[in-house]
Amino acid sequence: MNETFKFQPLSFSWVAIHPNPKGVIQFIGGAFFGSFPTVFYRYLLKALFDEGYTIIALPFRFTFRHWSVSISLLQEQKVLSQEISQIAKRLNYPTEVYQNLDNYFWIGHSLGCKYIALLELLSGDRWRDILRQCNSNADSQIRQIEQGFMDSPDLQQSIKNQPSLLLAPDISDTQSAIPQPLAFIASFLDSINLGVIPIRKQTLCYISKSPLFNLTGIISFDRDTIAGSEQDRFKDEEQRRNSDVLWLIEYLKQGKFSLLHQELSGKHLAPLGIQFGNYVIGVNPLSQFIQRIQNRSLERVVIQFLDKLSMRVKQLD
Repeated sequence: MNETFKFQPLSFSWVAIHPNPKGVIQFIGGAFFGSFPTVFYRYLLKALFDEGYTIIALPFRFTFRHWSVSISLLQEQKVLSQEISQIAKRLNYPTEVYQNLDNYFWIGHSLGCKYIALLELLSGDRWRDILRQCNSNADSQIRQIEQGFMDSPDLQQSIKNQPSLLLAPDISDTQSAIPQPLAFIASFLDSINLGVIPIRKQTLCYISKSPLFNLTGIISFDRDTIAGSEQDRFKDEEQRRNSDVLWLIEYLKQGKFSLLHQELSGKHLAPLGIQFGNYVIGVNPLSQFIQRIQNRSLERVVIQFLDKLSMRVKQLD
């Protein structure tokens, strides 16, 4: 079959349907760049398509209410699993892979990783208790989540057995969503309960109380000053405390499987890139702006991690 990498709009997403798929990747990027994933993450997504995956690029939606975004991703998965299957059938492509949600993978970059982590948390049956353990005012968040589920009564409220791969994960707060010179606005928004919900402290607590996250991998970058890096363990206390990557590495070491993590050379925006001939053009002219494809390792590591996560799914059966 001819493997033509081409996105088409479907529901609220962009979809590239593989003629012989071995799985489905649902990708959500970070703020701004993730709003145009088929442009800014094109080289990464094409590499995954060429490896045999149908690609769903979920445009980033900016809001301070992160629970609603996570639930909307589940709603989109439900719609797309049906619509992609119908299109594949018309094209005489195999459709079985779309019927079983265990064939679906999640990949996030930056803030997109937080939405995936919240979905993982909701996949357990103890999420209400966990929210209350970590937040004295949890009932408002619980009501918001329950309302989201009530709006889609037939929704499968779980991504259990769906592996997730986090690229430079950023567990964002209001402070990180607003430029530093305007930090006083972030503090004000938090004080009147109009800032990011859930905040970073709550999110990390939720994750730490969850028995899940057994099918999670992390790829970090050694010069990432936003999500942090493994190198932060050698820095001062404040930098260690604010490093999402370092915190997640330490937490995932305690999981059912050995830690699936690799740190690559680069900065926070390293996953972005567009191919021109034998080169990948990034978005940061001050850091790896132009790379030879043969020198770029991210896509190779992502594919290796997806294979390992797929094997772990089978070990959980």
